[in-house]
Amino acid sequence: MTIETNSEQETFSFGRRLGEKAKSGQVFALEGDLGVGKTVLTKGLAEGLGITEPVSSPTFTIVQIYEEGRLPLYHFDVYRIGDIEEMDEIGYEDYFYGEGVCLIEWANLISEILPPQTVHIRIEKDLERGFDYRRIQVYPDL
Repeated sequence: MTIETNSEQETFSFGRRLGEKAKSGQVFALEGDLGVGKTVLTKGLAEGLGITEPVSSPTFTIVQIYEEGRLPLYHFDVYRIGDIEEMDEIGYEDYFYGEGVCLIEWANLISEILPPQTVHIRIEKDLERGFDYRRIQVYPDL
């Protein structure tokens, strides 16, 4: 499935729709260059889960846990992971195979440990189509 957005709000709204439909145990692998809107989409997903507290990228803590929504959200940013063993140290399996929803920014860096049922989301810019244009590819289709 491919979605095209033309504003930050449209990207946020797509994330919100994902959150509204998210199921317990679902893992979303989010990929894309710096500044493409990964955190914007994540904020929308959090709102779709009913989370009202501010959401920010957990770049230095690796995982941020939000428990106030209809399902917990485990928001990972693995950009600074130096070795896959660091994921073992934080107990990633408890999150990946738990009752909440996992969203992993820079998931391509830990692809070897992602569960088989992971939903991959790739966000890309195309400046020829405008500064705010984003192509969001989701696979497998939801």
